[in-house]
Amino acid sequence: MAIEGPLKELHIHDVFQLLDLGRKTGVLCVTSELRQNSGMVYFERGAVVAAEIRSNPHPLGTLLLRAGKIAEADLARARALQGAGDGRRLGDILVDLGAMNRRELERLVRQQVQEVIFELMNWSEGYFSFEETAGPRTSAEASVRIPTESLLMEAARRIDEWSRIEARVPHLGVVPRFADADSQHGMLDLTPFEWEVIAAVDGARDLRAIAEVLGRAEFEIARTIFGLTSTGVVVLEDPTLAASGPATPDVTQLVARAEEQLASGDVDSARLIATEATARFPDQAGAHAVLGRVLLAGGHHAESEEAFFEALRLEPGFASARRLLGTAQAASGRFDEAIASWQRWRQLAERSPEEIKLQEAVDRLQAAARLLSDAIKGWYD
Repeated sequence: MAIEGPLKELHIHDVFQLLDLGRKTGVLCVTSELRQNSGMVYFERGAVVAAEIRSNPHPLGTLLLRAGKIAEADLARARALQGAGDGRRLGDILVDLGAMNRRELERLVRQQVQEVIFELMNWSEGYFSFEETAGPRTSAEASVRIPTESLLMEAARRIDEWSRIEARVPHLGVVPRFADADSQHGMLDLTPFEWEVIAAVDGARDLRAIAEVLGRAEFEIARTIFGLTSTGVVVLEDPTLAASGPATPDVTQLVARAEEQLASGDVDSARLIATEATARFPDQAGAHAVLGRVLLAGGHHAESEEAFFEALRLEPGFASARRLLGTAQAASGRFDEAIASWQRWRQLAERSPEEIKLQEAVDRLQAAARLLSDAIKGWYD
């Protein structure tokens, strides 16, 4: 059985529930052109047994080395056995060699899979397809089996907690450093893990790098750093906001940096830069347009509309802003307005060759929007 469609019509959370309830075995592929990223999730009778993402592949051997769980010699021995014809998974070989215990292996692999799933859960746009197979056909280097229900519950919990954390920790690219020596924070009662995180703070590593060094989930690191900033032990610096030199970056540089972060899949960093661009250059349509793109990628449709409207107020002939305004309106379910925006985009006197190439795609979107609009109206007639 093949299941496929756009994430705007069936959220990734619902796709996981469907595969769980159906006890499906196969591979789910999720792609996002906007983020230029893709992920693969392998299911076995409704449970997740492996996952990988293009932007952050994390091979098991590299993960274990960075976490200090094995030595390079152990990895070399295991790879040599595989090269000599040993068909076992890399993780099983390392456990049998005595390089690590199975419980620690399963914890790290589970963490690796969860981080991929939680990243995919944040995608509100893109396309999914599921191919049912007799077996999961995964090339994972260690085995794990995670109930889908537990993943969905943890994902929902993280979303709620992130809304509180991001007030101090806007994204994983921030760099923690120790507060000034004269800062007053009183007596500290830290957990062993908090001391472990503090030991990894060197003023150069960002939260992702600290997570890799410690072999722990990025969410755990962000949550711990949030607590340490609250007590005044550490402060955070955002490299994306630092100017490359003494000169203040102009709007073109900021827009380019936001687009670069968006292309890499780091929507949080892109939003921070785009917001800075609109704050510094409120009269520049390009700044508002890139903020609209970032907000759209993050699923903030109403806010993205406002940004596109502002860009068009400043520059009525801004073709990409007009086109993406229609996309934001369609994502909000206002199909008639989306159709009108796309029609005005088509009628613009000046469009770049890149915009003209999108004509066929926009025509398909218009046709789909008309179909959905007519279908919805039919329910009320």
